[in-house]
Amino acid sequence: MKTFAQKLEKYADLAVNVGANVQRGQEVIIKAPVDAAELVRIVTEKAYEAGAKRVFFNWTDDRLDHLRLKYAAEDVLRDYPAWKAAGLETLVQRGAACIDIRTPGIGITDGIDPHKLAVDQQTEWKALNTYYDYRMSDRVSWTILIYPTVRWAKKMFPGKIRELAMKDLWNVIFKMTRIDLEDPIQAWKDHQKNLADKRSVLNRKKYRKLHYQAPGTDLEIAFDPAAHWDGGASINSRGTRFVANIPTEEVYTLPMKTGVNGTVTSTKPLNYGGTLIEKLSLTFRDGRIVQANAEKGQDVIRHLIDTDEGSHYLGEVALVPNDSPISQSGLIFYTTLFDENASCHLAIGKAYPTCLDGGAEMSGKELEAHGANNSLIHVDFMIGSGRLNIDGQTETGTWEAVFRNGVWAL
Repeated sequence: MKTFAQKLEKYADLAVNVGANVQRGQEVIIKAPVDAAELVRIVTEKAYEAGAKRVFFNWTDDRLDHLRLKYAAEDVLRDYPAWKAAGLETLVQRGAACIDIRTPGIGITDGIDPHKLAVDQQTEWKALNTYYDYRMSDRVSWTILIYPTVRWAKKMFPGKIRELAMKDLWNVIFKMTRIDLEDPIQAWKDHQKNLADKRSVLNRKKYRKLHYQAPGTDLEIAFDPAAHWDGGASINSRGTRFVANIPTEEVYTLPMKTGVNGTVTSTKPLNYGGTLIEKLSLTFRDGRIVQANAEKGQDVIRHLIDTDEGSHYLGEVALVPNDSPISQSGLIFYTTLFDENASCHLAIGKAYPTCLDGGAEMSGKELEAHGANNSLIHVDFMIGSGRLNIDGQTETGTWEAVFRNGVWAL
């Protein structure tokens, strides 16, 4: 049986050699919370062993962010450090790989004015728009993985002392990322093939529309003829294969911006910047969100949708079967990185241009002509369950089952 130290090393190995797939002579950006310093050191060593030229660090801390949001004046929150944005842009323009180690940030926004939170997030999105565009268009390799905190562990395993809660959470993370298997790297290669096979089936089908039906959901989504499904591994502009999310269980594409009609209801909480949004219901007319309600987090979702014009539309459609390993764990993780891989989901905001044939090379006007939404934000929310049925309309106009009772019918 592997020790914790051995599993943590495998986790770092997965991030460097499968996630970001660091190449010899490449620069690397690691964004991570200070709590994850132990993992960052191991990831850094793995990156240098893989031939990294230099590793740069972008440290974060939830408690310091809370203090900044609590005490900083609004004009300060509207002023993102230009040197920081320029530095990140320069690195991705040189082809740096990006490794993000995240924590769920539960409670970080407790007691924070939703308006101040919205101002702060919009300021960051605007300042880092070029940096994020390099990532979303797959011009550089990037990957995201999670690091547990005591607060998160106690929320997931209430009633347990902190040591046991953290142990249980680490074990779940290692299991969901296949680190507990004898050869995690090979297991990931096999998993990527399975996702590629499902992606190929959908791309052969070339559905014009998908129709979602579940309690609280009756939604139809149309697709541009140039749209295709991605999932599993991606390939950057230099031809390097990488995996953006660890874990990943999804195949995804972009909807036609104005081709979404009906109502959809979320099935899992959405942790947005540390605030939980629960029982979210969105109604669309010709693609635009015309009504938004949430039992919890109503002010936050309102500010999010009002970020810009594109935040009133969808940018991603993702299919995940209800029998995925993460879903079968029976746990709610309160972090999108895991919960979106337990459930079919949609995303408000920016579309992935790589989900259009030739989209990575298209201009903004060309992307718009193919129905690709553009926005400063990209926020996933979960809509899947064991009661979700999805039908697809083929090129001949007939409808056929894609999902039944939350699992693949193809």
